[in-house]
Amino acid sequence: MDARPLFQSLQALAEDNASFFQRSGTESGRRFAAAFAALREHGRRLEPALRHFARLYHRFDLDEATPGNGYRSLVQTARCCLAHAVHKSRYVAAHRRSVFFRAGHNVAELEAYCAALAQLRALLCLAQRLLAHNRPGCLFPPEEDGLSELVLREYSTMHNGCFYGRCLGFQFAPSIRPFLQTIAIGLVSFGENYKRNDMGLGVAAGSLFTSGKFAIDPELRGDEFERLTQNLDVHFWKSFWNLTETELLASVASMTATQVGVCRALTVPPEPLELPLAADPSVTVTIAPPVAHTGPGPIHMRLLSYQLREGQDSAALSALTRAEGPRAPLRWWRGPPLPPSPALLVHFHGGGFVAQTSRSHEPYLRGWARELGAPILSVDYALAPEAPFPRALEECFYAYCWALRNCRLLGSTAQRVCLAGDSAGGNLCLTVSMRAAAVGVQAPDGIMAAYPVTLVQAAASPSRLLTLLDPLLPLGVLCKCLSAYAGTEGEAEPPTLETLSPTRLLRRDTALLLRDLRRGAAAWLGGLFRGAPPHPDPPRKSISEAAGAPQEESSPTSCPPGAPHDSEETPEDGGDSLEYPDEFQPLRSRGPPARFDLPPAPLARNPYMSPLLAPDGMLGGLPPVHLVACALDPMLDDSVALARRLRALGRPVTLRVVPDLPHGFLSLGPLSPETRQATAICTRLIRDILQPPSAPPDGARRGSLLLGPRRDSLAPQDGLRRGSLLVGPRRDSLAPQDGLRRGSVLLGGPRRDSLAPQDGLRRGSVLLGGPRRDSLAPQDSPRRGSLLPGARRDSLAPQEGPRRGSLLLGGGPPGEFGDPRRGGHGEPWVPSCSDPQRGRRGGARSCAEPRLSGCSQPRRWGHSDPQRWHHPDPRLCNRTDPQRWHYPDPRLYNRTDPQR
Repeated sequence: MDARPLFQSLQALAEDNASFFQRSGTESGRRFAAAFAALREHGRRLEPALRHFARLYHRFDLDEATPGNGYRSLVQTARCCLAHAVHKSRYVAAHRRSVFFRAGHNVAELEAYCAALAQLRALLCLAQRLLAHNRPGCLFPPEEDGLSELVLREYSTMHNGCFYGRCLGFQFAPSIRPFLQTIAIGLVSFGENYKRNDMGLGVAAGSLFTSGKFAIDPELRGDEFERLTQNLDVHFWKSFWNLTETELLASVASMTATQVGVCRALTVPPEPLELPLAADPSVTVTIAPPVAHTGPGPIHMRLLSYQLREGQDSAALSALTRAEGPRAPLRWWRGPPLPPSPALLVHFHGGGFVAQTSRSHEPYLRGWARELGAPILSVDYALAPEAPFPRALEECFYAYCWALRNCRLLGSTAQRVCLAGDSAGGNLCLTVSMRAAAVGVQAPDGIMAAYPVTLVQAAASPSRLLTLLDPLLPLGVLCKCLSAYAGTEGEAEPPTLETLSPTRLLRRDTALLLRDLRRGAAAWLGGLFRGAPPHPDPPRKSISEAAGAPQEESSPTSCPPGAPHDSEETPEDGGDSLEYPDEFQPLRSRGPPARFDLPPAPLARNPYMSPLLAPDGMLGGLPPVHLVACALDPMLDDSVALARRLRALGRPVTLRVVPDLPHGFLSLGPLSPETRQATAICTRLIRDILQPPSAPPDGARRGSLLLGPRRDSLAPQDGLRRGSLLVGPRRDSLAPQDGLRRGSVLLGGPRRDSLAPQDGLRRGSVLLGGPRRDSLAPQDSPRRGSLLPGARRDSLAPQEGPRRGSLLLGGGPPGEFGDPRRGGHGEPWVPSCSDPQRGRRGGARSCAEPRLSGCSQPRRWGHSDPQRWHHPDPRLCNRTDPQRWHYPDPRLYNRTDPQR
């Protein structure tokens, strides 16, 4: 993609608007001129940097068919921000003379995009440093290099509130942005009311009192979001994400999701299991229950199935079912249980290892249950920081082994087993598979991991730089979650984060407002009496001041966009500091630098914690791995790096990179077409794993051409799709109730006796080669628009002929359907013309049956020559010469010689 037109448009618009507003003497005019001057400077500096990365980022892709890595994502994000700036500049140029032009609002948006471009310039500088120090083709720097710590120190001082205000979610699909704005408003409102020992809907309801100001003041929202992401501990994020676990929100999500036949919450006691070895089933191995950190304890799971199957209503499973509010375990299914499914899906949910359960992920799991037709067992593993590594891994592995041993209770024979998970659950899918290979039990047949975390370290990579602007996965949140899973997250909460109840919060805000008014009035009166200009205390910029957080008088966005700050605001790293070109400095955060607790090096290198660091022998034992990543996800490089390692080892691996979606899109499935398409990709990958190797894909797709193969490989219920062409195969493989789909072509004599009498050809289908000679009942005729040569010679009753628009070649025997020279049609239904000299094209049409040919005499065809056929539907035949046949579709026939 050539970005030169984008930069040219930005330069031209910035110069035009700057020259216009420089002539204005107003404050807004000066702000406009400064903003457009900064835009012009950012565009001039960004163009060579983006061009440099565009020449190199293809080297870090998995292959040519799978473009995606962190360098690409950074370039795409910068171009997207430039496109938004160009769009706003065009709007200003078109409406700046209008009476209704809102100068304050538009200049604030331009300043926000200027600040965003300044920070993106800084991220590109950091990415250039990574590119220069990393090994060729590597996305993560070597651990001994120390570059990750240096980047994190620089990163902790950078301002990111501009990305959570007016520019929130600019890089994502437009259909996702309203939801992200709602999440941001809810987050900062929840943060003001958060108390560590008071969680749930009470805090969520109290946040409604203060959410209005964050909706109407984007700058205030951005500053508060930055404070929360840098200072609050993991318990805050745990309680915020667990709002989806409340009874009210879970019930609403359940009502809007797909209804399933079985939804049971299970509690499995911690008992040793005996499983046969995969290499020698005569030898068994004992699987011990989880014991890490908290000792033996029950494992919680959830069973979902679209249909009720044998074993799912058994007394043994009912004994494991736990009560879960007013929801009944069985839903709409009323028929008898179906046989066990050969497939089983074991699911590990996401949530950063610290939050959520299978209940939060139940909406898309219900859709999977319907689409896959297989039971789903979702594991509610123990969460950090109360149960750090390896407790979650132990519980997930034990649940997987329990599912293999008790698959009949789950409604499956476990002939095909798939592990699926998202985010932290994707990490557990990989580590459980490596644990199964190490123990020697049956390994899963495949893994579907969506945006997994494969490196549980606060390591720098190009895509992880996007945490500066990601509203769902900021860097502070990512580091706190990874530290909690590693067991290094501190328990002490900063004293400045004391929170208040809604009543005390309202009282405090009122007191602060009265204080500001009193001080302002006193300062103004004092200055008036003394004759000096009044200098009242600056008004409170954010509600976080009352919580004890120090607030500076100036905001990062109040200075000229992109201008360097004072030297005292830059990090004092000495010789280890990162230098920026052209005396450029990014915007700095007003608060203290964020603190990132890094896991100890030996623990972080554990392959069961970070699969990316596993040795080749462990990765070589993984089953086929299917990864789904987001192009704008900070975890993108985790998936790309793992896929490259598996590809280098010769292991089967696929990578799908979906564009314009954030981390966690599976939970956002119903919100937009983009999320639904990405969820469908995950479903299709799981279906490919669960299908037996001998089973083909689900029917030939529309418009496909299939010659010769698949004679006996298709399941009976699997028919041809619309518009497909199948030559030679499937002679006896289709069930009687399975007919050809509309518009399909079947050549080579298949399905001679396999169709039931009531099953006819679909509309627009073509069947050649003499099939179905005796299999159809008299009342069953080809559908409208079908072509059937040589078939059904004796099977049709006299009163039943082809439907309108159909063509039947080969005819019936003389005496039953009439003269074969006249097409084999009999008297009861074949019309003919009243005037033998005039056919359908010869003058007036006086027809007894206008649908067929417009003729009044039932025994004649409408031509003086009985060798001439005039078909009633001109779309099929328009024959004027008895020696020429002209078919409506030249792709099928263009026959000029009757002997050919």
